[in-house]
Amino acid sequence: MAAALLLAVLLPLAATLSRAATPARAASTAAFQLLGDVYPTGHYYVTMNIGNPAKPYFLDVDTGSDLTWLQCDAPCQSCNKVPHPLYRPAQNRLIPCADSLCTALHSGLGSNKKCPSPKQCDYRIKYTDSASSQGVLVADNFSLPLSKSSNIRPSLTFGCGYDQQVGKNGAVQAVTDGLLGLGRGSVSLVSQLRQQGVTKNVLGHCLSTNGGGFLFFGDDIVPTSRVTWVPMARSTSGNYYSPGSGTLQFDRRSLGVKPMEVVFDSGSTYTYFTAQPYQAVVSALKGDLSKSLKQVSDPELPLCWKGQKAFKSVFDVKKEFKPLSLSFANGKNAVMEIPPENYLVVTKNGNACLGILDGTAAKLSFNVIGDITMQDQMVIYDNEKAQIGWSPDVLQFMYIVTLKPDGIYFEKDFSPKFKS
Repeated sequence: MAAALLLAVLLPLAATLSRAATPARAASTAAFQLLGDVYPTGHYYVTMNIGNPAKPYFLDVDTGSDLTWLQCDAPCQSCNKVPHPLYRPAQNRLIPCADSLCTALHSGLGSNKKCPSPKQCDYRIKYTDSASSQGVLVADNFSLPLSKSSNIRPSLTFGCGYDQQVGKNGAVQAVTDGLLGLGRGSVSLVSQLRQQGVTKNVLGHCLSTNGGGFLFFGDDIVPTSRVTWVPMARSTSGNYYSPGSGTLQFDRRSLGVKPMEVVFDSGSTYTYFTAQPYQAVVSALKGDLSKSLKQVSDPELPLCWKGQKAFKSVFDVKKEFKPLSLSFANGKNAVMEIPPENYLVVTKNGNACLGILDGTAAKLSFNVIGDITMQDQMVIYDNEKAQIGWSPDVLQFMYIVTLKPDGIYFEKDFSPKFKS
């Protein structure tokens, strides 16, 4: 037997390591590498290995919805072109209509209709961008890399989606194979893991402006300091993660907009403000810009500017813009800073475009903090303590692993590395 070797590994590489399957220890943490970006991909997504034998699938990380689903050959009625072969469920994996998760799913969707067959749980989900997924609930094994043991493979319930409508054409190429639902409901993946004693009902993510990042389930790596915490508020718009109402500021000055309820949604690429705060932000930005920037039309986003030469990245233009911030009355000195790189995108045309969009035009009645505004900070959704936290100081996480012939094991808990 070869001697064990200790290595220091960046956390974003965690999901690329293979580990032997052994029983779980309670209250561990599962960590995954994220791929994607705000622009041009429009998604941050994770590779989940599902089934027996396990096969890889790309799932869009979505804290704004509960149900995880895969495009599915059941057979497929309308599916997109996806990166991997369609998931094929076994007949004995169907979740019956009487199952408690079926009841919870229907209740969360505001649907009390009965299943066409007692042997299966049918669903249809419509999203705010007019996309939809229709299918049946199934159960299968998910391979999870845990911090206090090697891989485990719990059986989790998710959707087998055989009818997807995305965009104007159901046959368009999709970046992902499905969606990873991480919302507050009991059908959410983290809720199921908590119910099975695998991890605590805590999740977090770091989304990098350079693309990629990491996602975790459990509380082992949640920092004990330098995190801004706010109690979760009950959203009037649904069962979303919400820190309550925040006061919007521009360059530390109030924009004169009444406190606005916001929700955190990693399934939204951009941030959306309703009409009044959106117009206030646009007016403040336009009134403060230097004469070297000119407003231009760009097919990528509604409001864009060009400089004297094409911008290569948002860091080329950030000095021309002032920071925004949201101050939450629900927390003690709870402020979310929004620097220019967290609300601007530089497009392939070399223009700087506003990544805060008009939610009212998108038929949203609430304000959404999307991926762009959550970049380069750890965002934590702690359902155990009913609080939301964020820390822009977390630079990366490290852990030590021991290489063994029968798998790779974590040698000690993760430790945070902070920006100086």
